[in-house]
Amino acid sequence: MKEIKVKLTFTEEILGTAPSDPEIYKKYIASKSEDAVKIEEEVATIGVDEVVNNARTVFSKNKDGELIMWDYQIKGFFKDAIGMLRNVKGSKCSKLTAYKKKVDGLVFVQPRQIEFENVIDIGDCQRPLRASTAQGERVAIAVSDTINAGATLTFTIILLNDDLEDVVIECLDYGKLRGLGQWRNSGKGTFTYEII
Repeated sequence: MKEIKVKLTFTEEILGTAPSDPEIYKKYIASKSEDAVKIEEEVATIGVDEVVNNARTVFSKNKDGELIMWDYQIKGFFKDAIGMLRNVKGSKCSKLTAYKKKVDGLVFVQPRQIEFENVIDIGDCQRPLRASTAQGERVAIAVSDTINAGATLTFTIILLNDDLEDVVIECLDYGKLRGLGQWRNSGKGTFTYEII
């Protein structure tokens, strides 16, 4: 077993991933029923600002109100990074088989709730979301809270198999290019790291 204590420093702002409306899932399911109110009617009834606020993504908070990232979000980053780096010939990740299962069962992150440090500003990022569907092209607007570049996260990675250390380090290096959180393909949430 190996423990690696890591401090991430964000080089670009990171976007929140949690829905601001805790009832969002119930509302989504209700919106799919045959007698659901149409979006246009909902906007007319409750106003554009309320619809935007309900659709906004935010950061989770701990019991003290501090902004946090969950341990499973870091594990998700490892799975995403390995999935991409498997396509790079000669990389440590390219040799890894059943990688999702290995990350789930052999890589652990502590603490469960990782507090953001050096938060100077909570911003706002609005962007279009485009999708090609069977009904044609669709465009929606996404709105997320952001935390400034320069914010940090400090956590411990526990590896039950020492052979995974090189893979984890390769993934952390990849964080300079593709980061954490939403819209990471645009460069949001990229980071540098240091092993403490």
